[in-house]
Amino acid sequence: MFIHPLSDVQSKNIGKRSKVWQFCVILPDAVIGEDCNICSHCLIENDVIIGNQVTVKSGVQIWDGIVIENGVFIGPNVTFCNDKYPKSKQYPDQFMKTVIRKGASIGANATILPGVEVGEKSTIGAGSVVTKNVPSSSVVYGNPASEAKQ
Repeated sequence: MFIHPLSDVQSKNIGKRSKVWQFCVILPDAVIGEDCNICSHCLIENDVIIGNQVTVKSGVQIWDGIVIENGVFIGPNVTFCNDKYPKSKQYPDQFMKTVIRKGASIGANATILPGVEVGEKSTIGAGSVVTKNVPSSSVVYGNPASEAKQ
């Protein structure tokens, strides 16, 4: 495992051969699998599970309630949301669960709204806004994201 000295990594739950680059913050209860690459300027909160062989590119924040399965690619500046109706200093009892299934790929600057499931081996186009579940092995893009017609 490699943790850049300019990161604030509080979790002890990081798998073998994973890399965490500079200016990342990882909170104590986060779980990160083996062979992951967490690029610079990322934040990972407590109630987060990241599987094995996951790539998280720079500028991504992974909030409480998000599960990322094995082999997922998350492009730069992807935005995850975990609260449909956020208010300053008012927190839900539990944040909504968002699940990114095995082998999914999320393009740069996509926004994933809370409570959705991104299916196995699906692809989300850059800049898309995902407002509902994404079927396995599909390609979606746009705002709101919809399935590509072939």
